[in-house]
Amino acid sequence: MVNMRPLAIATAVFSFASSAFCVESNLTKPLISKLILPSSFKPPQSFKNVNLVHVVSLEKGYPKEAINVQIENVAKTPQDEYFIPFTARQMETIGGLEVKDRKDAESGVFEVEAVEFDTTSDTQFYRIKLPSPLAPKAQQTLGISFSYLSALTPLPASIAQQDKQFLVYEFSAYCPSSYVTLKQKTEVKFPTTNIPEYTILPGGKGAPESPQKQGAKFTYGSFSELPAGAVEVVKVRYEFTKPLIHVSRLERDIEVSHWGGNVAFEERYVMTNRAANLSKPFSRVEWASQQYYNPPTSAVKELKFPLRVGSLDPYFTDVIGNVSTSRFRSNKREANLEIKPRYPVFGGWNYPFRIGWNADLKKYLRQLNTGTGYVLNVPFLEGPKQPEGIEYEHIELRVILPEGAENVQYSTTLPLVSTSTSLHRTFMDTTGRTALTLTAINIVDDYRERELIVMYDYPLLAGYRKPIVIFSSVLVLFITAWGIGTLDVSIKGKKRP
Repeated sequence: MVNMRPLAIATAVFSFASSAFCVESNLTKPLISKLILPSSFKPPQSFKNVNLVHVVSLEKGYPKEAINVQIENVAKTPQDEYFIPFTARQMETIGGLEVKDRKDAESGVFEVEAVEFDTTSDTQFYRIKLPSPLAPKAQQTLGISFSYLSALTPLPASIAQQDKQFLVYEFSAYCPSSYVTLKQKTEVKFPTTNIPEYTILPGGKGAPESPQKQGAKFTYGSFSELPAGAVEVVKVRYEFTKPLIHVSRLERDIEVSHWGGNVAFEERYVMTNRAANLSKPFSRVEWASQQYYNPPTSAVKELKFPLRVGSLDPYFTDVIGNVSTSRFRSNKREANLEIKPRYPVFGGWNYPFRIGWNADLKKYLRQLNTGTGYVLNVPFLEGPKQPEGIEYEHIELRVILPEGAENVQYSTTLPLVSTSTSLHRTFMDTTGRTALTLTAINIVDDYRERELIVMYDYPLLAGYRKPIVIFSSVLVLFITAWGIGTLDVSIKGKKRP
């Protein structure tokens, strides 16, 4: 839960943020619901879907789906709960589910909650809480978007070093819904026009068979009235000769130093390529010969990190040590870090590494006009920006504030599963620095640059704590050295009478 500060502080926060957003967003709440329903639960038929467009995007290394649906309240009383069904497997891999009003973008995201069920049921739900109850016979247009991690399967599972890669994705041509749908269609967007296999659905009542093809876009439907829970499983196989970059764990540290006027970033990655495995041992000669004409490949050759302007002192290391295959370009308009792993990362291979850089604290921190409050505005997630996209299974972000920081509060629109505050002890600390830890799961790179705003108090005395400690330590050392120097430690024999 996000604790809100007074209106004056919130105003200062918004003036500092590069773009406004709703600080009361439900997405800062854990996705673990407190609502537990029996496995026999069925959503009340309070709504009907008047028109629904289901868009499945396969243009990146993870499927992204969007549901644009016009709903109508068919109950006799106002309703504010809308349910979306998913299978148990989908609930484990779904990420970044957001719901907005398609006709009122300024209303922000709606409250979304994962409903817990008995394990005996394979159908589970997300519950959408409408901002205000929808009156009987009234309509509203919802925009629902989400992604799935680890949902694409290479077929064949093993390929030669120079072969093309094909992926398989299975979904329902009828968008799964808890309510009757009067009209709907499903659009599938592919990265190329090379789609050798796909499910064909026969047309009915004079309608043509599905899908209708238009370049790299397929359309299933449109379909007339369908009952709640209707499913029509289809499968597509398409060319995607790019890596499937999966980060199983990302640890991101942001360390703030008021005295140094610096903010230090460090990111530690455990990266896996989920692409097709090699059917033969890796050939360095074959790989080197390919680099002259740069053909498409499912291996990870390089990663590009667009950093904030003004970033400096980057470094790139792995488990062996420093990696020299990197390039950093920085000027008044951009700051780009380009790294090449120590070896090309093919399907099934892992590559743990870390990067880091520094930045001027003034670009991220503002002091409030009254009191001892500060506002820190940093990206929650930066990471590589790749055309094939990147999926993150587990993200742990630590914001390490100066020693003595108190009354720490935060706001973000990224879905979180847990938050905690602890003490982080480093050199010359007394009590330790305040560290805010935020955890997110199943996130994709579409969330790059989502803002994290941290508000905290930093009393004047706390700011002078470290200089006092350093001065006291030096003074004690000096007095100790002087005291030792005055001791007479010479060995003298006793004088005989």
